[in-house]
Amino acid sequence: MRSFQYGEIGRRRWDSEILSLIAGIYKEAGKQELYLKQRPEALDKLVEIAMIQSTEASNAIEGIVTTDTRIRQLVQEKTTPRNRSEQEIAGYRDVLAVIHESFDAIPITRNYILQLHKILYSHANNPLAGQTKNVQNYISATYRDGHTGILFTPLPPHETPEALDRMCEEYNRVIGNMELEPLIAIPVFIHDFLCIHPFNDGNGRMSRLLTMLLLYRNGFFVGRYISLEAKIAKDKGSYYDALGASQDGWLEGKDDPEPFIKYLLGTILAAYKEFEERFALVESKLPALEMVRAAAQNRIGRFIKQDIRELCPSLSVSSIEGALRKLVASGELKREGQGKSTRYIRL
Repeated sequence: MRSFQYGEIGRRRWDSEILSLIAGIYKEAGKQELYLKQRPEALDKLVEIAMIQSTEASNAIEGIVTTDTRIRQLVQEKTTPRNRSEQEIAGYRDVLAVIHESFDAIPITRNYILQLHKILYSHANNPLAGQTKNVQNYISATYRDGHTGILFTPLPPHETPEALDRMCEEYNRVIGNMELEPLIAIPVFIHDFLCIHPFNDGNGRMSRLLTMLLLYRNGFFVGRYISLEAKIAKDKGSYYDALGASQDGWLEGKDDPEPFIKYLLGTILAAYKEFEERFALVESKLPALEMVRAAAQNRIGRFIKQDIRELCPSLSVSSIEGALRKLVASGELKREGQGKSTRYIRL
């Protein structure tokens, strides 16, 4: 069975890119802490939007989708799911809520990971919810000509429970003894989890939920206000490329997790920088028109109404729509298309 060499990773020398990403994240995390002390009440809307985006994006990566209206109803109103997709979306919502509320009471062990997986499928009739896989699974890709190829073969089912135990034990040891920088240990843990691929279904979504849990437990709370899942969904190609580059040789202990470490740290840092932009708009207390104008000035190229909503969470939809109409009328913005195809360009 593959061994988990956190000790070897701890002795490794990292290049300037990784060191710069780590330093940048710590700097931004410190700034976020100051913001939270200054205006905690201003950030409730950011939490609400991030919950919706995270639930929507993480499921969409796996092809599980519904309408914008239903996503908001499922997340905000906790309405009853109507079909299989909505059942899985509601399950993700529930796990995310548990992590938000109780991350410090969720140890990193196989048992707790299985419990989170059970919650993920609590609205669906999945007999293997909360259990490790019972058949061999494969990580595959479908190419442009239509053929499918196997990219990676994870551990077989009979090795999976012990591998999860050992992975968790090694992670807890290096974190508990402060032997390894948490921002290195977290992507390595997630990379190992995805290589084990412990469940018949839900591995990708569980990996993103566990990323959130590990970040929270180590004091990095950006995912509460900015959706990391939405950032991953916007550039799925880079996510899969980094994961694929890191998986080669994993079973033999010859893999190199560096590409995935760089990818995940870059995503986290980008989320922190976006948080600063959103907080600046929330904290400024500008009139609706000025807030939307400032948000539009932050956009490059074409953007949609939802982009402005993300930057201006304190404004109602009608206020944003009214401000956009005024900015188009004044010649500051150009509008293209109609309905859901509407785009805006800054002039």
